[in-house]
This record gives sequence, C-alpha cells and structure tokens, in this order.
Amino acid sequence: MRKLILAGGTGFLGSTLSTYFQSQFDEIVILSRNQAKMKGKVRRITWDGKTMGSWTEELEGADVIVNLTGKNINCRYTEANKQEIISSRIDSTNIIGEAIKKCKTPPGLWINFSAIAIYKNSLDTAYDEFSTEQGKGFMYDVCKLWEEAFNTFKFSTTRKITLRVSVVMGKKGGMVPELLPLVKMGLGGKAGNGKQTVSWIHEMDLCRMIEYFIKNKNTQGIYNASSPNPVTNSELMSSFRKACRIPFGFPTPEPFVKLGAWLMGTEPSLILDSTKIIPRKSLSEGFTFQYPTIDLCLNSLV
Repeated sequence: MRKLILAGGTGFLGSTLSTYFQSQFDEIVILSRNQAKMKGKVRRITWDGKTMGSWTEELEGADVIVNLTGKNINCRYTEANKQEIISSRIDSTNIIGEAIKKCKTPPGLWINFSAIAIYKNSLDTAYDEFSTEQGKGFMYDVCKLWEEAFNTFKFSTTRKITLRVSVVMGKKGGMVPELLPLVKMGLGGKAGNGKQTVSWIHEMDLCRMIEYFIKNKNTQGIYNASSPNPVTNSELMSSFRKACRIPFGFPTPEPFVKLGAWLMGTEPSLILDSTKIIPRKSLSEGFTFQYPTIDLCLNSLV
C-alpha cells in the first residue's frame, strides 16, 4: 500500500494536495491538531506538532511525508505571533526528523516547506536556488531557522527536499479569493508604485512539482516552487482585471496599503515587498509548468 502523509495538512494547501493525490496513493494521512472522521482514502491523526505520540507509527513504511506545518503569516507581527510563526515551523520539523530516526522502515521522501522570503528583497535582481545573497528581516530569519532545523537531519534512506514556496494561486485559497472582490469593485489597481515583483505559482503546478519529486528519485536539495515568469504588481493587477473583464481599477497608494493592512490585521510587507524568483533547478531537470504565465493562471481560476 502506498501512503502519503501531510503534516499540518488541513488548510488550503493541504486540502489541495490531498485532493490531487487521492488517485495516486492508497492512503493519505493528515497530521492535525483536530481529530476528524475518515473520508475516503484520507485519515486524520491527532498530533500537536512538537511532541512524540502514536502519530509516529504512521511514518513506518510511508512513501512520502510533506511537512507544511506553520502558523499563517497573514497576520500582524506582534511578538506573540512572531514566536508562534517560528515555533510552529521549527518544532514540527524537529519532531518529524526525530520520529524518522526511530523508524525501522523510514519514509522514502521527506519534503519540508520553506518560503521565498529566504531571498533578498529586490526590484531587479532575479534569484534562483544557486543564489548566495542573503535576505534580511523577520521572515528571512524564520526561513533561515526553518531550513537549518531541516538540514540538521541526515538519513541514508530518506531523500530530503526543501521546497521554497512562493505565493500560491488557487480557487479556494491564497491571493485569488482575497483580491477578486476588490477587483470586481473597481479597486484592482496597482498597490504602492506597482513596481514590486510578485513571484507566484498555480496550485496545480505546486501539486505537479511535488508529484515530479516523488516520481524522480534523483531529485533532492533545494527547489523554488515558483512560476518561471514573475510579474510586477502592476502586471498582476492588470491580469486580474483582464480575467474579470473589469476595464479599470483604482490604485492604492502606499499609505493606504499600510492603513488597509493595519485594519485587516496583517503586514503591508506582504504586499509591498519585492522578491523576483526563478525555479532554475526544476527547469534544468526537465520539469514543465502547466501554467507558466499569470494570464493562463488567472484565466483558469477566475
């Protein structure tokens, strides 16, 4: 029996992955803080993301474990939220690693999520998996600690992949359902000066990339889960308007972006920061994107 484990898999990305892979695995186990009844091939097993328990038995003989555990970063960066953002990622990575060490038949592949915030904030320079320039700021620190925790574990039989995930475009989660209502109200103009780069990936290409890693046993190390065609914020909003057949969109000057973020309980940096990322490693190995451009992406989702 083929088994896939999704740690922290109850949110948007976890649901997307479990739906996508149901036809490819005999069993999908979601490690979650909340217990729920079995639905089809999918089972939920209770864990707290930081201590050993009966959930560790699920790893025995599993084919793949994907760890996407972590508090949502779409919040205000108070000290309490910062601590939870960090600890939820580090603790889950450490306890999964320790659990794999105790397995008699460990999983064949461990994919641990990270984020493109590891890269330097830049308007012009494109970064890939081989770039050495370091970022700065809170989210860079989070990614650095997250990846360091993952890298402390060395296994002879478990292949490891760090997946640096960009903004995921999906029907039921990520940026699309958040921006669509604004675009339809005529508020879909550029944010700030509109020059900041948005690196993104379609939800199906994220699933297909993980499928590619599972099938290709020579893949390992760091990969960027991002489209080969990042866009500026102005280009992104223009594509949203085209997909919605909305002819205009009022821009949002930076002070209003900051005010709106404060009112919504989130950080303006999520909108105003610029990170230009290229998935050079997966492209060089032969992976192809089904939705390589933002127009193709949004036309399939809107």
